[in-house]
Amino acid sequence: MKMKVLHLSTFDMAGGAARAAYRIHQAMLGIDIDSQLLVQHKHTNDPTVFAAESKLLAKLRSVCDNSVLNFYQHRQQMFSPQWFPAAVLKSVNRFAPDAIHLNWICNGFVPIELFAKFKQPLVLTLHDMWSFTGGCHYTLGCNRYTESCGDCPQLQGGRDVDLSRSVWQRKATAWQNLNLTVVATSQWMAERAGESSLFRDKSIEVIPIGLDTNVFKPIDSRTAREFLLLPLAKQLILFGAIDVSDIRKGFHLLQQALAKMLEMGWGDRLELVVFGCPEPDIPLKLGFPVHYLGKLQDNLSLQMAYAAADVTVAPSIEEAFGQIASESLACGTPVVTFANTGLADIVDCHHNGYVARYCDAADLARGIAWVLEDSIRHRGLRLAAREKAEREYGLQLQAHRYRSVVNKILARAQPTSIS
Repeated sequence: MKMKVLHLSTFDMAGGAARAAYRIHQAMLGIDIDSQLLVQHKHTNDPTVFAAESKLLAKLRSVCDNSVLNFYQHRQQMFSPQWFPAAVLKSVNRFAPDAIHLNWICNGFVPIELFAKFKQPLVLTLHDMWSFTGGCHYTLGCNRYTESCGDCPQLQGGRDVDLSRSVWQRKATAWQNLNLTVVATSQWMAERAGESSLFRDKSIEVIPIGLDTNVFKPIDSRTAREFLLLPLAKQLILFGAIDVSDIRKGFHLLQQALAKMLEMGWGDRLELVVFGCPEPDIPLKLGFPVHYLGKLQDNLSLQMAYAAADVTVAPSIEEAFGQIASESLACGTPVVTFANTGLADIVDCHHNGYVARYCDAADLARGIAWVLEDSIRHRGLRLAAREKAEREYGLQLQAHRYRSVVNKILARAQPTSIS
């Protein structure tokens, strides 16, 4: 009898967490698990992906769930109350899975109180920090989640008992006796969850996000540059983000690092390539030419972007994992990032890239220079990058890791497990 797993995710392809959920689903199908993906917003034509309700109702649900945030005008990052009643339980019961895998389920998709109404064992993958905070998706250094939240610096309500305290209390009450297994995508995320008041008593598994290494693979750099209309004779730095103004993504630190590189004499050798966001109305003055690729909708375009670059820089100051880094390594492109984030799990310093001191723009610049300055070393980094991706991030490996987790929780619930 096949193991039957139902994945819940707000989106199937829009955004990094959605792409990760879809990859987990595809990986399980690849090892003959009866896997299905239930979403709030469906973007693919995949027949194994199902929308829980109409697009109009899904949009209205999101608007209603976020309505309570209108009382807080100064929030800087995404904040999800997850209070609005949902109809997803009927859809889940119709699938009758052996286990439910919860991914990124915000935007009103799965309210906090609904977790306890699922009859099946739950696996919760932490694609960000929301599950163990009072509602923020990343804390930007705040550690109130280690106690009971309140006086949230992102809401700036100025009161100890605010929406973040309310959301935290709802989680603490509703999730007390859940049959819940927590999966972190990096050691950094596991440590953050482990120090939280909500999950400090939970056993936390670490399973990196996988990718198809037959899709994300090295191709000729010249071919990629010609395809993307990028210069052939320059060394290219790649950066990706939906919004470069998002402080969490660290573009401001990359700007400082590029200024350092100008001082180091790299001005006539480098150009910057940015994907994920449109070109700004007012051009950035970085001292280097900047090429904007916009939002890349397909894996081939992403593969081309990584292959065209000499180095990918992922300077996030908080990141659960960082698929940009793993995809880049799979395409044979070294990565420079900061320590103390999930990205540091992916990059092995001086082996397939460089891990700079946390938020140290000068060290970030040194790391970029170190990757680029020696062509022989650079070829070695490229080979090591690909080898790491093949060894650690293959979809089959990820699928077997999740099957092992599900088998363990099913074994606790019944005498024999499903295989």
